[in-house]
Amino acid sequence: MSTTVYKGLGRYFSSTLVRMLTLLGAVSLISFMLIALSPIDPIDAYLGDAHVSEEQRANIAEHWGLNKSPVERYGIWITHVLQGDMGESITYRQPVAKVIGERFRASLALMGVAWVLSGVLGFTLGIIAAVNKGKWIDRFIKTFCLILASTPLFWLGLLFLMVFAVYLQWFPLGLAAPINKLAHEVTLGDKIYHLILPALTLSITGVAGIALHTRQKFIDVLKSEYVLFAKARGEKPREIIRRHGLRNIALPGITLQFASVSELFGGSVLAEKVFSYPGLGNAATHAGLKGDAPLLLGIALFSVLFVFTGNFLANVIYGIVDPQIREGGSS
Repeated sequence: MSTTVYKGLGRYFSSTLVRMLTLLGAVSLISFMLIALSPIDPIDAYLGDAHVSEEQRANIAEHWGLNKSPVERYGIWITHVLQGDMGESITYRQPVAKVIGERFRASLALMGVAWVLSGVLGFTLGIIAAVNKGKWIDRFIKTFCLILASTPLFWLGLLFLMVFAVYLQWFPLGLAAPINKLAHEVTLGDKIYHLILPALTLSITGVAGIALHTRQKFIDVLKSEYVLFAKARGEKPREIIRRHGLRNIALPGITLQFASVSELFGGSVLAEKVFSYPGLGNAATHAGLKGDAPLLLGIALFSVLFVFTGNFLANVIYGIVDPQIREGGSS
């Protein structure tokens, strides 16, 4: 690699880092403002139905730093974050970093399976629809995708629960493991069994966009001059699809798949709530209802990093797959 290429890569990574830090700062400030303006009283949420004296309420507020002004609280919080301390969760009474780490492992399994399923199903349906353009199967797939795109995730999750968990009893009602087993008794099979239904529900949210996008791109490829030339040379349809079609739609497909990380992350909040799945989205819901500012802010920052990383990987892979993009970025 030439010196020019290294300089181009250096500028790209530097600008990416600046954008990420700016985004983290903006999200932390806006999130803190929204939490401060929330009508939920963290002390009332913390106490629940318990009745305490005003002196005890004051002690609780002092312990959690709620007796200070919002500006002071934000200043203290951001100072601790810069030192590597994200604070303690009011809801779970544990360090925020520990709660996020434990919950994210469960969410990562859920989102990972859903991400792969949505990509495979969407890509396959899009190719089938494009190859059979104008036929009944193409119309069926387009209609199916439009219905999926307009269906709320929580409603779809409830429907799946009623059909597959209550009526057919193929899958459990929720949770990440059997309720009658201790943690060390739970097997990998138990975890996979409880993961299937929420992962399938979450994956469907991304299938429609990927399928419709792949269909249109594949149709454009089939109309291109090099495909027409391949047909004129007598290449078989399967060879044309494999050698020309798949290769040319792989790049936009990969980009779209990585760009869907943000949608997947947002959908996991609803999916985890419907299926009582103990992931990061479920923790964010509980933190919001309890006014748990440290945990909410920690999850907000973590979600920004997660989504930003997904988009960054999409750009990197785009440059690796397409040399023209890499050369253009380094010039």
